Amino acid sequence: MAVRQVLTGVVVVASVVAAAVVAMLGLAFFRQDSLIYFPDRHLRFTPGDLGMAFEDARLKTADGVTVAAWWIPAPTSRGALIFCHGNAGNVGDRVGKLRLFHDLGLSVLAFDYRGYGASEGKPSEEGTARDMDAAVAHVRDARGVPLERTVFYGESLGGAVAIEAAVRFSPAALVAESTFTSARDMARRHYPFVPAGLVRVGYDSLGRVGALACPKLILHGPGDTIVPFEMGEALFRSAPEPKRFATLVGDHNSGGILESPEACRALAEVLDAALGVARQGSTHQRHGAGVPAPGPGTL
Repeated sequence: MAVRQVLTGVVVVASVVAAAVVAMLGLAFFRQDSLIYFPDRHLRFTPGDLGMAFEDARLKTADGVTVAAWWIPAPTSRGALIFCHGNAGNVGDRVGKLRLFHDLGLSVLAFDYRGYGASEGKPSEEGTARDMDAAVAHVRDARGVPLERTVFYGESLGGAVAIEAAVRFSPAALVAESTFTSARDMARRHYPFVPAGLVRVGYDSLGRVGALACPKLILHGPGDTIVPFEMGEALFRSAPEPKRFATLVGDHNSGGILESPEACRALAEVLDAALGVARQGSTHQRHGAGVPAPGPGTL
């Protein structure tokens, strides 16, 4: 009798554990978006806080979603830059970077993915691609800047968005800052209990970067504890020429290009090669001091 009770107890415990595992995996599968996207509706800063004139823009996507954006014209513009931010916060947390691009002689379109800031909808992999398509169309059609004068710049998850779009549109140059190889690779690193087959979100940058014909600048830092440095190295190795790599200072959220003189120089040189030297009066010395970075966990 005692043996039977012990066996029954073991079966019950095993059943409870199995049910808990199934529930956990089901939650991971059906709520993956909540583990990837961390949108914030509140805009803490605008380009005007750093002395930049800007226009509010509303972009209409192919599936009818209205995406909010800022157009920041450069007085001596030599081209345009489309900025794709990371997975947390919104464009209001990145005005320091927008000032850097502006000071490098570029007009900038910074947009919020659906579900972020003042944009409608809910974020998804397909949705971020459509949002980027709308941004490209706006710069080309509404602002009159051709693709050969337009740079795509993405940070972290935004790098994956920019890489996917660059394969289809072939811009003047692509810059990927602290970008992962794929969402599945990130899941294996941060959620090792989730089988790879259950990860339905792709963002397969490693599988796409080899098809990029435009000049590429890959930026990553060895101190990045969220997106491993070796992922940036892998993207660079897989990318065809012309390409360049520059090292970032600091962690994923506490460092980046604004704290990295080497990366700033590399960006300026890549832009000079792709768009011509900036007119006199442009500068990249101002870094948006006092503007905080997005919160921990940003992709």
